[in-house]
Amino acid sequence: MASGTLRRLRFGRVHGICLAMAVALAACVGNRVVAQEGTLKVTNLDELRCAREKAKHRTRRIIFDNDGNEPVYYLKEATPEALLACRTTPLLGSNVDTIFYCTWSSPFGTFTHNTKVGEVFTMTEEIKHPRNGRRAFSKNKTAEFIKQGTDVLKIMVGFCKKNNIEVFWSMRMNDCHDAASASTWYGGGVMLNQLKRNHPEFLVGSKDKRPKRGSWTAVDYGHKEIRDLALKFHEEVCENYDIDGISLDFFRHLNYFKSTAMGKDANQEDRDKMTSLLRRIRAMTERVGLKRGRPILVSVRVPDSVGYCRAMGFDIERWLEEGLIDILVPSGYFRLNHWETSVALAHKHGVAVYPCLSETRVRDKQAHKVRASLACYRARAMNVWNAGADGVYLFNSFNPQNPLWRELGDPKVLETLDKVYTTGARGVRYANSRLHNGARFLNRQVLSPKRPMLLAAGKPATVDLRVGQLVRENKAAGLVPKVTLRLRIAQLPDPAELSVTLNGTPLSGGAKSDIWHGYPVAPALVKKGANRFEILLRQGSAAKPILQDLLLVVQYTKGS
Repeated sequence: MASGTLRRLRFGRVHGICLAMAVALAACVGNRVVAQEGTLKVTNLDELRCAREKAKHRTRRIIFDNDGNEPVYYLKEATPEALLACRTTPLLGSNVDTIFYCTWSSPFGTFTHNTKVGEVFTMTEEIKHPRNGRRAFSKNKTAEFIKQGTDVLKIMVGFCKKNNIEVFWSMRMNDCHDAASASTWYGGGVMLNQLKRNHPEFLVGSKDKRPKRGSWTAVDYGHKEIRDLALKFHEEVCENYDIDGISLDFFRHLNYFKSTAMGKDANQEDRDKMTSLLRRIRAMTERVGLKRGRPILVSVRVPDSVGYCRAMGFDIERWLEEGLIDILVPSGYFRLNHWETSVALAHKHGVAVYPCLSETRVRDKQAHKVRASLACYRARAMNVWNAGADGVYLFNSFNPQNPLWRELGDPKVLETLDKVYTTGARGVRYANSRLHNGARFLNRQVLSPKRPMLLAAGKPATVDLRVGQLVRENKAAGLVPKVTLRLRIAQLPDPAELSVTLNGTPLSGGAKSDIWHGYPVAPALVKKGANRFEILLRQGSAAKPILQDLLLVVQYTKGS
């Protein structure tokens, strides 16, 4: 049996489903589950769970997270064609096998689908956007779609079903964009949300008494009423839309209990309350799944650290052990571990894992330019594949014409494309802004202008860098690799005072260009996986240079 098959059979405890049942999946599907119009029709709970195991491990090269703001900001007319043309139709033929579609959920309980449990966001006021000057909400077509007897989620589901694309409904579990001031974008928070206006006691703070961590408009999941609503929101969608799964996006935003908002870690009572909610959601998906005859998968997006999750109120190990989730999406605005950590955790429990590649928000212009480049996205995706993940998840990437949708889902294609490897495309500041001393859970090195390294004479500084490939010639395609180390060092008058080694081998031929010190690297020196760079300032030097960035540039050119 192939090693990949063995890995997928290590299910752990999945609501009492034993390994024997998992191995018997083929028989279950072949003999007891009846095919109807190309779908699997299940008739009892055991069959449903068997079908869910199969659906959990379907091929997903890229998961496209669409935050669903097209109907609010970008449409000139309320038609399915206009909605789909914005971000979806151009994805046909790409590596995108799955779409997670968020119907606003910003703030908590406010949606652009036709909800009866929450509020429908129909606002069309022209409020100037604080950053880009866009007149917010004046183009909102939500009400027009509903008046036509449809909504954006129905349109999206219909498109995906027609084109054999898996579709999940995604909810931002505690979106706090509404904490903006009253004269700007979201209108001062509670002004746009009836629930928050009527029940300020459900919030973690107030405009006058702001919490130490996170946003004051966050709802407190310590309240049963909030947890009940979160369940009802998901239940309503599962019952009324032909989705393949639900995505609980806990990263938007990280603030769920008053304990963490007030600068402490969540306690066990907090974690138990959230685990109870996950159990209820799992039970609901099974009940609704049985009624419709096929399973509803559950995905969660959370920080990539068990410790950070526990401190935030998410007992992620328990969720996995109890079989409460099917897909784990680790990371977002920060990453605390190497991807291998999340992959090992998920696969230990038979759960599919899709590391999240978010857009960079590094503010330094040069560092931002590098990290926002297609070459950097390729390197990040290559590291994801090399870590053994099941696929790639992209967040806040919306241009359907970008080549990344046709590249990042195939490591063979990626291998001979130009890449820029860095220690990280995101910083770690957000980890502290949402949790007291959140960076204590950082288990990997992050080097950037915001996290520089002071070089001391005679004392070697080391930088570890993950490279997700063997850098080698592709003889069939006639492609030859060229590798360059680029160091950004401030306050270094004489580059000759510096020596650099890669995996113990000295690099020579360094030259400065603009703000970068470049060193040619023999491709054979680069290891697949961890690589160690050692930078040494000459003994006795009076310079006090600062290492601000380290990049490994891999390029491929046609050989002569």
